[in-house]
Amino acid sequence: MSSLPSDTTTDKKEPSFEWGAIRSLAPYLWPRHASNIKLRVVVALLLLACAKVATVYIPFVYKSMVDIFINQDNIALELPIALLIGYGALRVLSIAFAELRDAVFAKVGQRAIRDVALSTFKHLHRLGMRFHLERQTGGLSRSIERGTKGIDFLMTFMLFNIIPTLLEITMVCGILWALFNFWYALVTFITIISYIAYTLAITEWRLKYRRQMNETDQQANTRAIDSLLNYETVKYFSNEQYEADRFDRSLARYEKAAVTSKSSLALLNIGQAAIIGVGLTIVMAMAGNGVITGEFTVGDFVLVSTYLIQLYLPLNFLGFVYREIKQSLTDMQAMFTLLEVNAEIEDTPGALPLPPGNGEIVFHNVCFSYDKRRTILHGVSFTVPAGHKVAIVGSSGAGKSTISRLLFRFYDVDSGEITIDGQNIREVQQQSIRGAIGVVPQDTVLFNDTIYYNIAYGRPGSTPEEIEDAARLARIHDFIMHSPDGYQTMVGERGLKLSGGEKQRVAIARTILKNPRILLFDEATSALDTRTEREIQASLREVSRGHTTLVIAHRLSTIIDADEILVLHEGRVVERGSHITLLASAGFYATMWQRQQESHDVESVRANDIAHIEMP
Repeated sequence: MSSLPSDTTTDKKEPSFEWGAIRSLAPYLWPRHASNIKLRVVVALLLLACAKVATVYIPFVYKSMVDIFINQDNIALELPIALLIGYGALRVLSIAFAELRDAVFAKVGQRAIRDVALSTFKHLHRLGMRFHLERQTGGLSRSIERGTKGIDFLMTFMLFNIIPTLLEITMVCGILWALFNFWYALVTFITIISYIAYTLAITEWRLKYRRQMNETDQQANTRAIDSLLNYETVKYFSNEQYEADRFDRSLARYEKAAVTSKSSLALLNIGQAAIIGVGLTIVMAMAGNGVITGEFTVGDFVLVSTYLIQLYLPLNFLGFVYREIKQSLTDMQAMFTLLEVNAEIEDTPGALPLPPGNGEIVFHNVCFSYDKRRTILHGVSFTVPAGHKVAIVGSSGAGKSTISRLLFRFYDVDSGEITIDGQNIREVQQQSIRGAIGVVPQDTVLFNDTIYYNIAYGRPGSTPEEIEDAARLARIHDFIMHSPDGYQTMVGERGLKLSGGEKQRVAIARTILKNPRILLFDEATSALDTRTEREIQASLREVSRGHTTLVIAHRLSTIIDADEILVLHEGRVVERGSHITLLASAGFYATMWQRQQESHDVESVRANDIAHIEMP
């Protein structure tokens, strides 16, 4: 399974990848079923052409006025009012057409950016668990950010700067050939081609420094976000300076690459200026000689010089635009490559939603491995009858959490099958499977929003009364009401402003609001203290009444009321039965129970000793 491609990987592709980025963008600029967007594109192109025609015609009017002024003895009596008005009108029209073009195309561009960003966001949520376990959040967000900015830049400058400039170059060369001779057009054309070729060659050479800048920038951003997300861990080990030094090393590499990139820019700019200067000098010398010989008028000399200066100004800007377009294409390709990542878990064609049922779960001879070199589950089979409670216990690494991931279809089994109410989960829609299951995980992660938002996430659109009822059932309503901001209390990043027990209750309330047919408790209380665990367990028992419940447990005392307990060892079900039956068999379960009881007794003795010490 491929993960997020780095900038370096993307940039090392053949140059054709740039055209691949443009091809990927094209459908968003010319959407198949959006006639209004297509109309805007056509109108924008027409306005673009009108703006260039007005721009190219301006020097003609200027030439005519110069010739009139030079050839007239009494200028004050014969001022060329029409030409002056025409000159001013063309100036205004060239700008007006360009501004109207931008206004008409703005919706096309912004809609394309919106659609691409939305497609990427939705695709990332479709990708499998494997991708998200391997991803680097900072680098991923930076790739999407740079990709959308790249689209904006590409559309702004390539469509309305590069293409119009090339159109103007073609028109000017044709006019110079028609009005003067072939040599004027040839010198202008050679100058432009030399400029473009030089810019291309030097920019390609400089790209390796831009790649290094991108790579180190992404690395620094990833490390910064990773460090901030693990704020508590950094504090626990007093490693603030270590994190700062690690971040600074990435910044130092970026600094070195950036300085080299900017230094090499001087060579590019000097060469571009030299090419433009030589070309401009030759053409103006030819035109000046024509004036001296009487072949051309002063107005013709002004016309040629005006055309060339008018043409070379955007060409001088072309160097920067070309460099940024190259970077934009690179950034766009990195983002579009995300859209090509295999989703791994896909609905089969024509898959239907999971039909209504009571929530019976069946694992039949399930085998699974994250890596083909190491099998996690070996032929696991069990049934959770509708309305019953089944618990899965075992040592760390036995495969307990893997079972919950397979049930959610975060992964597909290698062999065997999993059914819910008789339906193979590989043959029904994933969304309907996950809609039928409510989970309370061991590590509850909340959105950095209000308690209200986090509970309502279980069923968006729920009424405040339904949310409060869910909170009461989870026994967290009173705590919320005693908070200064009530349900509008912010929980902080990943819910860090709440205690472990409070977060678990929010998770329970969220699951109650979802009202699924199946409940999954994945070591939901193993990280809590004994008192809080008992309170949470009471809430869980109340919530699970009448539901099909699968409990993945670490503390065996929490599942003694289960209808059946499965004991996993090295990916195999080695024991099954009720709590009493398993204790009587004196096997794995009995041994685990004995160890936990001894550990509990030791903790009780220590607690009593501390209580005696603290007594006056």
